Amino acid sequence: MALSRRQLLRVGAAGSAAVLAGTAAASSARFPAPRWLGDPFALGVASGDPTPDGVVLWTRLAPDPLAPDGLGGMSLNPVTVEYEVARDENFRQVVTRGTAVATRALGHSVHPEVQGLAPDHWYFYRFRAGSAISPVGRTRTAPLPGQPLARLRFAFASCQSWSSGYYTAYEHMAREDLDLVVHLGDYIYERAWIRGREGITVGPHFRDEAVDLPGYRLRYALYKAEQPLRAVHAAFPWLVTMDDHEVDNNWAGDAPGAGFDVSRVRALFRRRRAAAFQAMYEHQPLRLAQLPSGPSVRLHRRYRFGDLAEITMLDTRQYRTEQACGGTVMSDCADRFATDRTILGAAQRNWLIDGLARSPARWQVIGNQVGMSQNDSDPGPDVTVSTDSWDGYVADRNTVLGAAADRGVRNLVVITGDRHENHAAHLRRDYVDPESPVVAAEFTGTSISSNGDGADLNDKGRLLLAANPDLEFFNAQRGYVRVELDHQLWRNDFRVVPYVRRPGAPIHTRASYVVRDGVPGVTEAWRPDNSSEPESAADASGPIDSTRATR
Repeated sequence: MALSRRQLLRVGAAGSAAVLAGTAAASSARFPAPRWLGDPFALGVASGDPTPDGVVLWTRLAPDPLAPDGLGGMSLNPVTVEYEVARDENFRQVVTRGTAVATRALGHSVHPEVQGLAPDHWYFYRFRAGSAISPVGRTRTAPLPGQPLARLRFAFASCQSWSSGYYTAYEHMAREDLDLVVHLGDYIYERAWIRGREGITVGPHFRDEAVDLPGYRLRYALYKAEQPLRAVHAAFPWLVTMDDHEVDNNWAGDAPGAGFDVSRVRALFRRRRAAAFQAMYEHQPLRLAQLPSGPSVRLHRRYRFGDLAEITMLDTRQYRTEQACGGTVMSDCADRFATDRTILGAAQRNWLIDGLARSPARWQVIGNQVGMSQNDSDPGPDVTVSTDSWDGYVADRNTVLGAAADRGVRNLVVITGDRHENHAAHLRRDYVDPESPVVAAEFTGTSISSNGDGADLNDKGRLLLAANPDLEFFNAQRGYVRVELDHQLWRNDFRVVPYVRRPGAPIHTRASYVVRDGVPGVTEAWRPDNSSEPESAADASGPIDSTRATR
């Protein structure tokens, strides 16, 4: 880090911690910006983790985002970054101003945590570094806990492989009427074939796989160079977590993905994980509480939205035991039922269950990375599942869902990414017992771009619908999920585009499913062959067709 002893003394103890973290610095010390040779705000702006009195803001100074060393075209020197927050887009009603120090230690990113804002309000924000001014972002604070809230609208997304297609879905998401966005992981892909696109020149310094800090930084810079992604970050606050591709495909705890002699590479992988976590922090609107400490980061956390909803974000990678039976799709894997196997770790599992039981919110929402419902790919008597999902950690699944039922958790809904498919499914207390009660609903959202154009109901979908009586809907096009909830109803709209391998795709709602207050599980509300698309959750609350999706 390029701070001298004299500069650190000027900043002081509290300020030096802020400088290291890129948060607001409690100091009058200023570090001048260089003469910019490019736009230092080329990666855009973002906000996240909203509370009733504030949000965390984010930007990263990078006038040359794809510079081979991963430093974004920045020198060794720190730079003071100013920010301001206003009630209006023209910044005539500024409510707060401050500064943060961007340093090389964190890729010249800043994460000022703004406090003292009014609850349940929209605000606008921007940054300045020297003569350069950032794009304007918009964000919203959360309502007070317990505050009566008539409606909450959000979208959730995952799996945005840059090399698989265009981020057209984000163009449409930016125009939605939303309060926030939830991202469930695979924000980048560590292994990817890099191809050129209009306006972006990708040099030979891009390796096939990111394994160190410069490599991960370059991956994030490449992804954030996409205007649709920057637009959605600037339009709404985000809640983010990670899945596997932010580090390594199918990694588990201290073990890299399958195909390695773990005993020989575990120490090396921890160093790789530390680099990946740092790059993630440098490029996401995360609070100081999420600043990594080497190969560790705390990403499980919860946020309340009035009396209506509490969203609990999970981490199903960092604390899990290695996948049973090699982490592949298996039809004979007794080890997946072992009681000492965990996908959450004991501490996170207990924190999750206790939080669900204590919360007075009407809807309990779990932001989850990998599929929780049973996903059998054998329509016969055998059960063939991937042990990388919750199917490989049956004891944890039964413990969480059983505890939710026993403790009377009201309206539990799990939102999931990873599968590159849209699913609507019932969650049972114990899938071994077909008479086990349904205790919750799971909505799995498809990918933004991963796996290319996709299809509506393909052969895999027909097989899964035949093998899984709790799977009510399948679709494998690209897009995102839009959610609207009030005190009586959760409405889930699967928003899809017909193609991503070329830009300009239109979007439509493929199907809508609802969860009724006090009635666990999912029910179909609308599909194109049923009736005209409803405009709101209220429109979907009348008599509905509960017919199972066509197999």
